[in-house]
Amino acid sequence: KVELLSGLWGGGSGRLCGRAMLEGKKYVVRALTRDVTQPKAQVLRDLGAEVVKGDLNDKASVEAALKGAYGAFLVTNSWDHFSKEKEVCQGKVVADVAKSQGLKHVVYSGLENVKRLTNGKLEVLHFDGKGEVEEYFWSIAYFENFLGPLKPVKASDGDYYTLALPMGDVPMDGISVADIGAVVCSIFNSPEEFVGKAVGLSAEALTIQQYADVLSKGLGKEITPEAYQKLEFPGAKEMANMCRFYQMKPDRDIQLTHRLNPKVLSDFNFLKNLCRGFSGELGVQ
Repeated sequence: KVELLSGLWGGGSGRLCGRAMLEGKKYVVRALTRDVTQPKAQVLRDLGAEVVKGDLNDKASVEAALKGAYGAFLVTNSWDHFSKEKEVCQGKVVADVAKSQGLKHVVYSGLENVKRLTNGKLEVLHFDGKGEVEEYFWSIAYFENFLGPLKPVKASDGDYYTLALPMGDVPMDGISVADIGAVVCSIFNSPEEFVGKAVGLSAEALTIQQYADVLSKGLGKEITPEAYQKLEFPGAKEMANMCRFYQMKPDRDIQLTHRLNPKVLSDFNFLKNLCRGFSGELGVQ
């Protein structure tokens, strides 16, 4: 069975999914990328994947990539272009082509449409676009963030680091990108159970204080969503609305996630391993 993978480079879930599927030796993996010469493409090629040039903005290249495939794993990345409309368009292109070519199983890495679910009270564009794509699929029948946008910030007095996420005491679900590949493989291996269903993945749910206890020496003054969205960085309001939505406790299934990937790391164990590399990068002694 040939499986097409897209979204190989951004957060890495597509690439890691490809690695997991190749190691399982049950599928022929075809990886879609705009640049077939980049080193990460060569890594998958060395593992046995067929790497093909294509672009989710180009329907003809998607049609060529999906030809003869049994299924596909799709990740869209709004951070690549900061456009919800473009992300929705890309997702719909794959959905339309997958239907026209008769793919048996498509796994889309989606999120909730927050704007619709909150009747317009909250807008989280990088959720909403994926939510619209997921809804379109229905209609036609990542802990690693702590290395990037959620990285602890050194306090002005230099004595501690602050993990500023406006979640209060509400636990936040998380899962390592590295663990998603095995989950997707399990889903592809059980189409009779998962075709037509949404699966909310979570390895564990911890409060921000619990995350902070593992990641840094201490937590600074608690910050509210209202204060967070006033911070001077692009997307602050969107991230604040994301946390407001998470406080509503969207559907995530920890038990099912662990059944699909028994080796999945808990938040605590993942962050404990992460801290080994963190201390030098953050200057923590």
